[in-house]
Amino acid sequence: MSESKAMIMGCAGTRLSAEEEAFFATERPWGLILFARNIGAADEIADLTARFRQLVGRHDAPVFIDQEGGRVQRIRAPIAPDYPSGAVLGAIYRKDREAGLHTARLMSRLHAADLLPLGITADCLPVLDVPAAGSHDVIGDRAYGRDAATVAELGDAAAEGLLEGGVLPVIKHIPGHGRALVDSHKALPEVGADAQTLARIDFVPFGALSHMPMAMTAHVVYTALDPDNPATTSARVVGEVIREQIGFDGLLMTDDLSMHALSGDFAARTKASLSAGCDVVLHCNGQMDEMRPVAEATPLLSGKARERAERATAMAGVPGTEARADDLRAEFERLVAAVA
Repeated sequence: MSESKAMIMGCAGTRLSAEEEAFFATERPWGLILFARNIGAADEIADLTARFRQLVGRHDAPVFIDQEGGRVQRIRAPIAPDYPSGAVLGAIYRKDREAGLHTARLMSRLHAADLLPLGITADCLPVLDVPAAGSHDVIGDRAYGRDAATVAELGDAAAEGLLEGGVLPVIKHIPGHGRALVDSHKALPEVGADAQTLARIDFVPFGALSHMPMAMTAHVVYTALDPDNPATTSARVVGEVIREQIGFDGLLMTDDLSMHALSGDFAARTKASLSAGCDVVLHCNGQMDEMRPVAEATPLLSGKARERAERATAMAGVPGTEARADDLRAEFERLVAAVA
């Protein structure tokens, strides 16, 4: 891997501006993340991802997207069909466990078939949060179920489907966003559950998938673990809970630094996240006045963070040799229709 900074950045539109091209060529972020604002025609997406890789000088630079299905799906028709939410997969699972697991795996395999030809090599999926009664619906029907075992099993199937298709899964939002009473895009959630309850429920799906290559943090304060800092900027949560208790040793990326759950300027947010033990920071909105201070505060990938990044990227871009995507799609549609 050539030198790159420990950050994933967004961009403003369907093609890079001259300012963005100069920024990426100079600052060399490790990865790029795409949103609906970046989605044009299929060839435009492919050109965008290829140009980013050319500018940063790495053919394997990961390109991320949130392509879950349901209300969180950045690429839609005519490039990709509308996929169901995690809750629909959970409904199939409750009716027929094996059918539910197979459907989750198939859907992720189809995501990979949609994404990889566009140059998108990482999907921020599966959602491993376990919603609690009364929690904010920012997770809601994105979750596979309301018990840890269901979420863990379906999440594992979804992650394996992505890997089979050559796309990297990003498990989220570690160590669990399901108890949040507010949307962390808008405010800082505080969770008051005791450590034993968190370990018995919230952490379980993440522990079951601790072997996965990447995870995204939760901008959530767990008062029993660290009453002063959200997980993203908490050395105690990252070190003692995510790395030790949950056992996750893959690449740990922050959730979006521009979310209002975090405080301080963008340099301070960046430094706090990396000091806490996150490997890579994520900035999503494509606003250059925020991206520049993040870049200035971000060091080159090195040490364990670089090892984890190299281990992850080595797993991307090699789809399996199973049935054609059209055949998989027909089987998937039949399984979903059975519970419609």
